[in-house]
Amino acid sequence: MDNVCVCYITVGLSVGMISRLSDFYIVTVGFASCVQVIMADSLDTTEIKEALQNNNQALAVDKIKKLLERAANTPLNIGITGESGSGKSSFVNAFRGVDHRDNQAAPTGVVETTTEVRAYPHPSYPKVTLWDLPGIGTTRFPADQYLKHVGFERFDFFIIISDTRFRENDVKLAKEIQKMGKKFYFVRSKVDNDLQNAQRSQRNFDAEQTLALIRENCKEGLLKEGVQAPQVFLLSNFELQRHDFHRLHETLERELPEHKRDALLFAMPNMSLEIIKKKKEAFKSKIPHYAFVSAACAVVPVPGLSVAVDLALIVSVVQKYKTGFGLDRPSLQRLADSTGVPLEDLTSVVHSPLSLNTINKTLIQKLLLQSAAIVALMAAEEGLKFIPLFGALVAAPLSYKVTEKALLDFLHVLAEDAQNVFKRALCCMNSPV
Repeated sequence: MDNVCVCYITVGLSVGMISRLSDFYIVTVGFASCVQVIMADSLDTTEIKEALQNNNQALAVDKIKKLLERAANTPLNIGITGESGSGKSSFVNAFRGVDHRDNQAAPTGVVETTTEVRAYPHPSYPKVTLWDLPGIGTTRFPADQYLKHVGFERFDFFIIISDTRFRENDVKLAKEIQKMGKKFYFVRSKVDNDLQNAQRSQRNFDAEQTLALIRENCKEGLLKEGVQAPQVFLLSNFELQRHDFHRLHETLERELPEHKRDALLFAMPNMSLEIIKKKKEAFKSKIPHYAFVSAACAVVPVPGLSVAVDLALIVSVVQKYKTGFGLDRPSLQRLADSTGVPLEDLTSVVHSPLSLNTINKTLIQKLLLQSAAIVALMAAEEGLKFIPLFGALVAAPLSYKVTEKALLDFLHVLAEDAQNVFKRALCCMNSPV
């Protein structure tokens, strides 16, 4: 048993010996303080900390559950606009990891295919919606009325797409969005065509230099038209991980409100090892919340109750990990369809049974019992509940430790599988990592 766990038990016993308990055993201030220290770096925990300081564990658990539910149900609405044929629908599909032939895909074509506002929810995260907006040049509305027409208020930010230079309508729209105080980003799509043309015509072709020139030309043109501090990103709609997509994601991550960042991150396709790493860190930051909920259940002196709650909680959280990393069967099939890599090739590098099997209590329990450390902690937790008064106080931090270690272990193996799948997809597509 490590030092942290010993600290929990010592504090729990020392405070429990001077506590008066009624119908339910309560995790006292000493244990609450330990948890508060662990949670000190977590987001949006002011009310939780206040509840812990006031020794109100029931309120703390309720606040934690609401915080987790809010994080899981945060809506994110992204408006995608630009002139006809600019590649709006292709961007919508690529961002959602959907092949253009899929029945959930936005229709694409060489002519304007979007004549009205269309919502395209993310297949795995339906609260994250990309809105394919009609090109401003295809409507009868001027820029100021166009925003009202498409429902300006609903969008968190706008992406204005052009396949060549940004035109008058793009500039007018940007200025109107700027007036209304919302964020917008210029995306120059189809830059692969420019690179191919430059390579054919230049004796000393340099891809990075060509991209830098395109980027600066776009910015200069927008500045001349009066757009303040334009942010321009160069993308390939068919290989979204190339060129400036990582810069676009970092910018959105920096400028979005805190509660929207995870919604964006988890909906992102795994187009780089860095994004997989960020997903892992985001999931990891929430483990103390889940572990505390588990510990709160452990103080009720009913043998078997905490283990049952722990299993149900762990099943729910691990399923979130699996979906977020794109390891569920529908996500893997979409990846296979969009990359042209056979599904069998992608699943051949998956090692954890969590990735390829249905997540349920039976599977989780089987995997937990393979860890000697977790088995010992679970056995100690259940045995301590039979000790009057003080047993439940010590069982709480043990339950915390069981849930924390289990979630950390499962998160690690699923993140590894996600990395393996990403590398295999890129290898089969003959693309650099």
